[in-house]
Amino acid sequence: MTNDTLSIETERFLSRRVLRVQESPTLQITTLAKKMSADGHDVVSLSAGEPDFPTPDFVCDAAIDAIKHGFTRYTAVAGIPDLRKAVCEKFKRDNGLHYSPDEILVAGGGKQAIQNAILALCDEGDEVIIPAPYWVSFPEMVKIADATPVIVQTTIEQKFKLTPEQLADAITPRTKMLIFNSPSNPTGAMYSEQEIRALMNVLSGKDIFVISDEMYDQLVYGEVAHFSPAQISDLRERVIVSNALSKTYSMTGWRVGYIAAAKWIIDAAAKLQSQMSSHTSSISQKAAAAALMGNQEIVFNMRDEFKRRRDFLHRELSKVQGITCTLPEGAFYLFPSVEGLLGKTFGGTTLQSSVDVADFLLKKHLVATVPGDAFGTPGYLRLSYAASMAELEKAALRIQKAFA
Repeated sequence: MTNDTLSIETERFLSRRVLRVQESPTLQITTLAKKMSADGHDVVSLSAGEPDFPTPDFVCDAAIDAIKHGFTRYTAVAGIPDLRKAVCEKFKRDNGLHYSPDEILVAGGGKQAIQNAILALCDEGDEVIIPAPYWVSFPEMVKIADATPVIVQTTIEQKFKLTPEQLADAITPRTKMLIFNSPSNPTGAMYSEQEIRALMNVLSGKDIFVISDEMYDQLVYGEVAHFSPAQISDLRERVIVSNALSKTYSMTGWRVGYIAAAKWIIDAAAKLQSQMSSHTSSISQKAAAAALMGNQEIVFNMRDEFKRRRDFLHRELSKVQGITCTLPEGAFYLFPSVEGLLGKTFGGTTLQSSVDVADFLLKKHLVATVPGDAFGTPGYLRLSYAASMAELEKAALRIQKAFA
């Protein structure tokens, strides 16, 4: 049986749901880069959004202590009390938001936390507005809930920010939700308080929910302060705030995320989670509580180092003719346009798309990036600067050489 025949046969039995969902392109490319590295190639990977810093010692110590004291059994679905209280303290300290522990749901990473909320609120026929460029999982999560993603394209000229006019034009009687992300993955774009209030004003008086993905709220480099839509009192009951420990505390593998929302939404999302995964690891929860309540100086130190890396990589990429790069205000990604390279030939390879550019950089120059197509915006690349300066310097030289 050929691979094509096998594919046709298996597709006969798979659900429509799984067939319409795409695998994560960032994970695909990261996996390929790791395989090439294992095969002996000196690959510099700028594809994964994963800090290269170790998890802080005091966080690891809390996990070890949990194991030593036998904290290895089931917990409440929504999370252990200590962690839910710590999340509430984090929101109060960092975001000026006031939640009670019963308005918090802890999940197995930020991805599951958001999926819980979408599944709890969306049905077939509902529409979910998603500004592009978007995080690769947003549209796929909406599809899993049998709802319809409505993509609204932003441009580099508008600094990759959705305008109130675009939002108003995208709303229909079927609109159930807006997924909002600031600072943004993949662009690093960040909305000011004034810009967020203008957007949210469009939703005033409408039964439209907002998922505010605030994963990078502590990784902000400019003068614009982070602002959450949940800080607008009139909208609080319709805003679901999502966050996680992965980026801020370099805890990607620990898989701890959370959402904050009105209790009735949390109860519904927790009911779903109870039948899918129960709760996240008891040990990870203890570590997460320690991270949120511990010395936050580690976060500030990481942020300062990310800013240094951002400035370096932005400067070096801007030297390459054909690449146009904005300076991001948050997160740890650059999202440069490579449209100036398309149609040109380098080292015998003619580049027709950003996919070609990413493939050329990986296979010919051993630099792993992600094409903008994965984020709904062809003609761009996403580069993560959550890598060491040594790796970034090596990557910059290879990119400059590739397009010299």
